[in-house]
Amino acid sequence: MLLITRRPEESIVINGSIEVKVVEVKGTRVKLGVQYPEGNTVYRKELWLKIQEENQQAAVLGDGAQIDRVLDMFRQQKAAEQQKDE
Repeated sequence: MLLITRRPEESIVINGSIEVKVVEVKGTRVKLGVQYPEGNTVYRKELWLKIQEENQQAAVLGDGAQIDRVLDMFRQQKAAEQQKDE
C-alpha cells in the first residue's frame, strides 16, 4: 500500500485521470473529493464489498430451474443442428 501525506486542498492524481483531493480534516475524519472520468463508478469500500458478496451469492444460489431451462434450450438447438447435418 502506498502512503501519501496530504494537507487540505492538496491532491493526488491516479492514472492521469482520477484526482483525489483532501477537502477537509476534522479530528479523525477526512473529507475527500474525487474527480474521475464519466462512466466510471466510485464506491465506499464497505459498499463495494457488500455488492461483491451479493453478486457471488446470486451466482451460486441463482434460480436453478432457469439455468436448467437455458441448458435445455442449448441441448435442443444442438440436437436440431445435428439432425440437419444427417
